[in-house]
Amino acid sequence: MFYVGCSGWQYEHWSELFYPREIPKKLWLEYYAKHFNTVEINSTFYHWPSEKTIASWHNRTPIGFKISLKVPRLITHRKRFNNTDDDISQFYQLASKLEEKLGCVLFQLPPSMKFDEEKLKHILRQMDNKFKNVIEFRHSSWFNEKTYSSLSKRNIAFCNVSAPKLPESFRTTASFAYIRFHGRTRWYDYHYSDEELKAWAKKIKYFNGDVYVYFNNDAYAHATSNAKKFSELLGVMK
Repeated sequence: MFYVGCSGWQYEHWSELFYPREIPKKLWLEYYAKHFNTVEINSTFYHWPSEKTIASWHNRTPIGFKISLKVPRLITHRKRFNNTDDDISQFYQLASKLEEKLGCVLFQLPPSMKFDEEKLKHILRQMDNKFKNVIEFRHSSWFNEKTYSSLSKRNIAFCNVSAPKLPESFRTTASFAYIRFHGRTRWYDYHYSDEELKAWAKKIKYFNGDVYVYFNNDAYAHATSNAKKFSELLGVMK
């Protein structure tokens, strides 16, 4: 199954570019979910969601819709996975409130964190394999066989990325796959051409497992038009 969507939906600058003027902001998620079958929620990176908010996301989206959550920066960037077992456990408990609509749990490492095999072991030990865990590495030193092997042993997905100054490839280390499109030459402000999207679609089309794809190039609502085109290329119908 292919799940294709955007990294968030609450962008004010999408008004009139994606959201019609007559759609009130309180109904943006419902409108978004008519066009895509998944969303990656970035806001959880900045603050912990309440159970009420989690329930709202669940109740306002249709059957079969998937919601992936980004782990708070408190864990990944501030504490840098030191003394974070309880924090991660607490976040998993919140994520589980999404029930059947929970997609993946994304751990984004800071770009200042370079490859460290012992650090990786420490991080992986804190993850609960009952969840679809994904790690996004923002430093190129992590793009190596030791990283891929360590993730594969735990069925944790390597986050494939399209982003400036990071290797672009499709690596699978789990029974599911995960891709984030940030913009090839500019972070967030980049529109992928049809040819670029076709090349990616060709890479992933025959992967034997669920594939989660999120466009994070939110400037000028590029993410929405690119996600629509990519859905079309993969045969995802909405």
